[in-house]
Amino acid sequence: MKVAKFGGTSLANAEQIKKVCKIVQADPQRRLIVVSAPGKRFKEDEKVTDLLIGYADRYLQTGEGPSEKRAIFSRYREIVLGLQLPAEVGDQVEAELEAVLSNQQGLSAERFMDAVKAAGEDTCAKIVAHYLRHLGEEARYVSPLEAGLFVTDEAGNAHVLPEAYEQLATLRDWSGITVFPGFFGYTKAGELVTFSRGGSDITGSILAAAVKADVYENFTDVDSVYVVNPNLIKNPVEVKEITYREMRELSYSGFGVFHEEALIPAYQADIPVCIKNTNNPSAPGTMIVSEPPASTKRVSGIASDSGFCSIYVSKYLMNKEIGFGRKLLQILEEEGLSYEHTPSGIDNISVILRERDLTQDKEQRIVERIRRELAVDDVAVTHGLALVMIVGEGMRQSVGTTARAATALAAAKINLEMINQGSSEVSMMFGVKAEEAERAVIALYQEFFGCEEELSAQAAQVASTTV
Repeated sequence: MKVAKFGGTSLANAEQIKKVCKIVQADPQRRLIVVSAPGKRFKEDEKVTDLLIGYADRYLQTGEGPSEKRAIFSRYREIVLGLQLPAEVGDQVEAELEAVLSNQQGLSAERFMDAVKAAGEDTCAKIVAHYLRHLGEEARYVSPLEAGLFVTDEAGNAHVLPEAYEQLATLRDWSGITVFPGFFGYTKAGELVTFSRGGSDITGSILAAAVKADVYENFTDVDSVYVVNPNLIKNPVEVKEITYREMRELSYSGFGVFHEEALIPAYQADIPVCIKNTNNPSAPGTMIVSEPPASTKRVSGIASDSGFCSIYVSKYLMNKEIGFGRKLLQILEEEGLSYEHTPSGIDNISVILRERDLTQDKEQRIVERIRRELAVDDVAVTHGLALVMIVGEGMRQSVGTTARAATALAAAKINLEMINQGSSEVSMMFGVKAEEAERAVIALYQEFFGCEEELSAQAAQVASTTV
């Protein structure tokens, strides 16, 4: 059995949905289908989820949102007409959507926002199920409530409850094709709650783990994962196989393929994941596996993410002071902050935070408390940082990776704010100014993959000459 999840670009319009259903029909093992809300039809278009959020914001402010509602209904009406479904299907879809968009009574603002956001996936799942039946397939939509996808009561940030897996496991025994909306679940009290943004990937991963799928297929709009953002490098090297650890590190670092939490259920259940292209389903895609292949490359990917800041603390003989690190982190905890990294030396330590979490008031209080309570020699906050990550299982067995990376960045005249290597030796992080992040990624790609790119080009040239 396969669980197949289709992203927003795969469902953006009727033609894309026809491709999706053709892919589902092509393999009888694809019996559990997870769908996102329709994405962008073209570059300047808006995703349906963004339209829904815009509507909910306006409705909560003014009690109405006619233009926003028309835009949402128009998208789904266009899809239903394009699929040539019966008129009553369109009427049913619109009536159910209207009921959600107009039902704010008795709901808090957070509950209403979650219900409206979830309507994107929910409506799309119903339409896909209708179209599969239109094609003669045995298919049905199932609500996460009916299936038993129980989650924590955290609006916009739900997490699956352990008992949900036992409930969801029964989906394996259902006949035909089951179409499941991504992005949301229900509390034990029956309240709808969404996952964080990108949560349809999480739903797919949860279902794959629950039904013990042979593989979890995640369909998107690229043939495979690339070692670097293709917007920065033209025709970058493709990744044929990558481990969960590597993908987790890259997702954290801004690698836009997967939500950073999405792989955890599949990883824990040891379910292989295959990333495939809806527009080119015959391409082999990229496999995400538990253990690295025998011929593991030194570097599997390079990514960057901005929006970080650093609190630098210096104190002579800090390393001899028992409990210093705990006291420092406790100050952050009491201010409601979590930290990302803590690179340190014998007399200094830096704490890396998400910049959005450190308000001006909090920053001032934290600096004053560190000076007063820890009696430090110096404390300084640096804003506008980006973290550039190189990831690869092969770095464990390779000598000189750090030297090569640092040399490449120095040659590109990029100043390093910090370097940090995880104890697992699967990743290496460089802190740079945000405005230098893209140049840093390009420099590292040229260092670790430039030669490979040239060899591939030479091989292609030789092959064409031979022909």
